[in-house]
Amino acid sequence: MGSTTTAAEIKTPPLRDLQEVFEDAANGLTFMKNVSIPLKNSPLPIRANVYLPLTSQSNGKYPVLVTYGPYGKDISYETFHNGSFSEVNPEHRSKYSAWETPDPAYWCREGYAIVRADERGLGQSPGLLDTMSRGTSECFFDVVEWCAEQPWSTGKVGLLGISYYAGSQWRVAARRPKGLAAIIPWEGMSDYYRDRCRHGGILSNKFINFWWNRQVLVNQYGRAGRSKIVFPPDGPGARGQEETIEGDLSEDVLVSNRRDQTTDNEANRFRDDDYYASKEYQLEDIEVPVLSVANWGGILLHLRGNVLGYTYAGSQFKYLRFITGRHDLPFYYHEEVELQKSFLGAFLKGQDTVGWSVPGKVAPVTVTLRKGNIGFNDAEKEKAYEKREESAWPIPRTQYTNFYLGSDQSLTKTKPSSGGSSGPSQVSYQALGSLDNQQAANFTSPPFEEETEITGHVVAHLNISVTPEKVDAADKGEVDIDLFLTLRHLDASGHEIFYTGTAGDPVPLCKGWLRVSSRAVHDESPKHKPWLPHREYLSSDVLPVKAGEIYGVDVELWPTNVVVDKGGRIVVEVSSGDTQGSGIFQHNSSSDRPPARFAGQNHIHFGDGLDNYVTMPVIPPE
Repeated sequence: MGSTTTAAEIKTPPLRDLQEVFEDAANGLTFMKNVSIPLKNSPLPIRANVYLPLTSQSNGKYPVLVTYGPYGKDISYETFHNGSFSEVNPEHRSKYSAWETPDPAYWCREGYAIVRADERGLGQSPGLLDTMSRGTSECFFDVVEWCAEQPWSTGKVGLLGISYYAGSQWRVAARRPKGLAAIIPWEGMSDYYRDRCRHGGILSNKFINFWWNRQVLVNQYGRAGRSKIVFPPDGPGARGQEETIEGDLSEDVLVSNRRDQTTDNEANRFRDDDYYASKEYQLEDIEVPVLSVANWGGILLHLRGNVLGYTYAGSQFKYLRFITGRHDLPFYYHEEVELQKSFLGAFLKGQDTVGWSVPGKVAPVTVTLRKGNIGFNDAEKEKAYEKREESAWPIPRTQYTNFYLGSDQSLTKTKPSSGGSSGPSQVSYQALGSLDNQQAANFTSPPFEEETEITGHVVAHLNISVTPEKVDAADKGEVDIDLFLTLRHLDASGHEIFYTGTAGDPVPLCKGWLRVSSRAVHDESPKHKPWLPHREYLSSDVLPVKAGEIYGVDVELWPTNVVVDKGGRIVVEVSSGDTQGSGIFQHNSSSDRPPARFAGQNHIHFGDGLDNYVTMPVIPPE
């Protein structure tokens, strides 16, 4: 298998060879800049930086750690996001450090070669810019095989990186390139449609817009003035990239040489659209050892993908580790790097000091238990969270427990009597809500009578209808309902406990979404579970939504963990738009959520045969 790009697909000036080699005694490495990696089915190369230990070890052959991504192999971490870089463990801060990737100076000292490649169409790599596509993943395939064949390589290749540099690992590992020996997808979504682009069928547009325009588009191969691009100092951005080796391309050529994620995601709604279908692959095809690291706070992008990536990977040796903290820093914590080294050492060096390669020696699942109100975005305080090993995921002793919503906005384990609890037969709230106009129905439990752990997958069953704002929309059948669910945790005094989100922001326990016209469940699939409804989100799955008609729907919420102290409470929030904790991951596209289709009033119905409940994974004490 090789890349499918042809020269006819893109326009570029004649290629140049400007490879340079530097020896850096202070950092103990040889730096090979702008190495051209040939592709099997294209005359256009992938360009990479190669870092080799300066002191020869193992006859000058090293296992190789590869990253392949869009953010610029030549942009320093310090320039890309200075605020984050200043907080990184000093062991991993060097002039070669780059955003979300392993630091070459550190890993070369540990006896690894590092290859940092610019993804096709970005940085110094010519070609079609089409992030997360099958074509660019096939280029990654060629890069891995090239690394395994180099004279300075032992033939063993590992993948290690955060976020995008993790999500791409699942895709290339499923293609089984020669030499790939292990992967560590650290906070990396595995399902492009469900995890990233369309939560429950609803377009998650705000982050994609931010990400595309600040971190990707500005780094396109051939873009003029890349070295002068600046952003406000807060947050990440592809600042200060070197100019393209071959020179600038005109704007019309740049447009023809890329697929724009912002417009493509908005224009395509279903998984069987060519755009989404072209990005599909099978997790079950992954055979190499996997250490999937999921962050409980990543409730709007990566968390689900790490959990289900682990679940479905076909590897004999696969491990799932849950952590907390910001998405950028834990990767570099000393104790987490020691974990990375032991895992990679086992499968790339044959030095297994822990037992990763011995069946049953290492527990497959390690859970971090979020207990107490320690605040958020405080790495030192989060060290107080205990860790516990488990034999499988979901945890085998899970007791899936229904918490019933009452029309008085209660949340109890007791099923309401026929007709629901006292009060009205429905709870209503504004449809088409937004972060600036938050209206929600909140269902609150009584104080817990004993400490209770909730760890695993959450699903809600609701009976929902809509009264459209415009009568003509109802007459034309042009109505729909977007459901936004949030699970919150209150302490004994009634104050909400927040946890560390992706950007260090305060987030609740978890969220879940569903567009009611996409409610069709494929219960014939082996992936369908009572605690995880399986949806394909195909164009053929679309079901009608009519004004005033009640629909019973199951809503997937993302996995979560919390230990509720005695006296604490849980809140189930039902809304029609983003609420607190969404941060930059908002669903506010006016074309995806037009008022003519979504505005009005949504109703949750109670009564005989209309039970509303959230099924929570309660973990009994061992």
